[in-house]
Amino acid sequence: MVNMKHIHIYTDGACRGNPGPGSYAALLRYAHHEKIVSGAEENTTNNRMELKAALEALQTLREPCDIDLHTDSQYLQKGITLWMMSWKKRGWKNSDNKVIKNVDLWQLLDTETSKHRIRWHWIKGHSGHTENELVDQIANQVLDEFLRSSGKK
Repeated sequence: MVNMKHIHIYTDGACRGNPGPGSYAALLRYAHHEKIVSGAEENTTNNRMELKAALEALQTLREPCDIDLHTDSQYLQKGITLWMMSWKKRGWKNSDNKVIKNVDLWQLLDTETSKHRIRWHWIKGHSGHTENELVDQIANQVLDEFLRSSGKK
């Protein structure tokens, strides 16, 4: 993992109702290049959209990278850095021996994160952080368009 590209990723999820329709957005930045990934789902939760933003961003990368990933989701950041190892040891179950929520996305994230060197950064949401505000705005625009196109708004 020498001479890897250094990528900055900023992620956010949005949900109207919890559960309800939701969306996600991620900004990937490498040198002078930027890419946005986004999407929406009919019936989801905010936590799923936070995970999906990171997952979709990582899945766009074609080679192992050195990444600084910024999220306003403590669920995502702590899940990856503090809880995942224990979940895996227990067969993706929590301390009550129940399958963890969003296990499908956590397992996919586990696979994707193993390909890269990632530093996870938590950002306080809605605090004026430029890139966090941008991905929040994009996620909400994607959700608005999704709702309009599905006749829900």
